[in-house]
Amino acid sequence: MVRLGLSSYLNSQEDIEVVDEASDGHPGVLKALKLHPDVILMDLVMKEMDGITATQELLKQNPAARVLILTSFIDDEKVFPALAAGAKGYILKTSQATEIADAIRQIAQGKDVLSDAVKEKISAHNHRKHELYDDLTAREMEVLRLLADGLSNQDIADTLYVSIKTVKTHVSNILEKLQVTDRTQAVIYAMKHQLTNEEA
Repeated sequence: MVRLGLSSYLNSQEDIEVVDEASDGHPGVLKALKLHPDVILMDLVMKEMDGITATQELLKQNPAARVLILTSFIDDEKVFPALAAGAKGYILKTSQATEIADAIRQIAQGKDVLSDAVKEKISAHNHRKHELYDDLTAREMEVLRLLADGLSNQDIADTLYVSIKTVKTHVSNILEKLQVTDRTQAVIYAMKHQLTNEEA
């Protein structure tokens, strides 16, 4: 119903023509590759192929394609992957129909279009102070939390079902990335930055 209503409105604009529609990412990619529209209006949450995957696939086969994300979601797990996939715009379904049409026009002209909420999210992300622990992998962070719990290398190996050699490698990497010289300092760092399991 949303697609039908939006399509009807866009077709009523003198300078916009809806050349086709699709209910899912996969057929959407196939149609976009066949028809080469100036702008592809892409939803994110779809049953078979989500919008991020569809955008990646589409741009892999046609790098010149211009994708405008239209979604209800504004969380980091949607915004940043969508933009990283190559989308030229990201706006919300709460936008007025006139705003969506204007966004399509701007994307067609080669401009990037982001909703105010997305701009604020990107700005906050860019201004966040980079911490040393940001460089830790998910596994290294897990090992650090276990170190803070007082577990030995063998205990950590048993907990994570890995070899003690692997744990030693993780600990070595943690010390290097946190710029500390021993486990005790690493634990102090974890507690100071609230990275322990109690704080998680």
